[in-house]
Amino acid sequence: MKPVPMSVCIAVLTLSPGFGAEKKVKMKDLPTAVQKTVQEQIKSAQLKGISKEVENGKTMYEVETVVNGRSRDFVIDTAGTIVEVEDEVTLDRIPAPAKAAIEKSAGSGKIIKVESVTKGTTVTYEAELLKAGKKSEVAVAADGTVQK
Repeated sequence: MKPVPMSVCIAVLTLSPGFGAEKKVKMKDLPTAVQKTVQEQIKSAQLKGISKEVENGKTMYEVETVVNGRSRDFVIDTAGTIVEVEDEVTLDRIPAPAKAAIEKSAGSGKIIKVESVTKGTTVTYEAELLKAGKKSEVAVAADGTVQK
């Protein structure tokens, strides 16, 4: 069996549907509607970075910020609409069933970070966990149901 040339591998990965690679971008390179939304959202925040991702033919911009010492990231579409917001929160600030589910998932491990994730009107909670020296994530609904 002959080895596959690297150029073929790169072409397959680049052209595959659903394959999205983030690319760092500057404010001046954003579409006007996206710039406006970013400017509105960072008034009381520290801008950490902006990246562009094309996935399944859709272009999105992820903006990473810090507000009052906590991370706040948001995703904007090309029309300047915020489609997702991730806010770092403390475990005691989320609904009790979600907190219990995250604690159960962590077991004897450590909960490193908790975020509320808002997409439209749906809010879920994601936690970064450290168990046996390995990092993992769990996402749960407000009622404690583990999300896939």
